[in-house]
Amino acid sequence: MNRPLPQGKAGTAQRGGLRVLVVESEPRAAEALIQGLRRHGHRAESVATGARALQLQHGADLVLLDLDLPDLDGIEVCRSIRSTGETPLIAVSARDSELDRVLGLQAGADDYIVKPYGFRELMARIEAIMRRVRPPRLAEQVIQHGPLRVDARTRQVHVNGRRIDVTRKEFDLLHLLCFQPETVVSRRQLMAQVWDDSWSPPGRTIDTHVSSLRSKLGASTWIITVRGVGFRLGHP
Repeated sequence: MNRPLPQGKAGTAQRGGLRVLVVESEPRAAEALIQGLRRHGHRAESVATGARALQLQHGADLVLLDLDLPDLDGIEVCRSIRSTGETPLIAVSARDSELDRVLGLQAGADDYIVKPYGFRELMARIEAIMRRVRPPRLAEQVIQHGPLRVDARTRQVHVNGRRIDVTRKEFDLLHLLCFQPETVVSRRQLMAQVWDDSWSPPGRTIDTHVSSLRSKLGASTWIITVRGVGFRLGHP
C-alpha cells in the first residue's frame, strides 16, 4: 500500500530527521527501506508511481527515486523534479552501465546508486549529499530558553548569566535539543547528528554526556529522558 508523505514545508528535517519520499513500485523493497530510514530517525513514506512522486516531492527534504517505474520514465520524473526545485534526489536503479549513470546525473540526480546496494552505503550517500546541500544551519543562532542561553557563534552556554564550561560534544548535544525544544530527539538522531555515526547502536555514550550536562546545568530537569525514545529539553 502506498503511503504518501504528509504535506508541509520541506527543510523541517531538524525537527525529527529528514522527510524522505521513497519512490519505489516494489512493496517489499519500499517497506524495508522505510523501516530502515525510520530506525535512523527519519520520517520516510512511499509512493509507487512517478505521477504521485511529482505531486508530493515538494513536501520532502530528500527523494529516493527508483528509475524503473510502472507509469512514467524515471529519468523524466527526475528531470521534472529538478526543474521545479532543488530538493536533493538520489536515483536508484538496477541499470548499472556508465551511460545510465550519466543520464541520471544529467537529469538532475545528486547521486546514483545501483541495486542491490547496502543500506550503510545508502545512508553514507544521504549524509554526504545533505552536508553539501544544507545551508550551515544554526551557525548564527543564539537560543534563549528561560535562564539558559546557547550561542552557536561563540559555542558558549550560560545559565542565569553564568558561563558553563562544556565539551564540544556536550555543546552539540545541548544545542540540538535547544533548537527543537518541543521535540523528543531520538537516540539514533543524536548519534547521527552529534557523533556523525548512523551505524553504531546508541549506547552509554549519550547517557554519559546527558548526565554530565545535567550536572553542569545545575538541574536534572533541564534534559528530560523519554524512555525508549530519546531526550527533550526541559526546565530547571
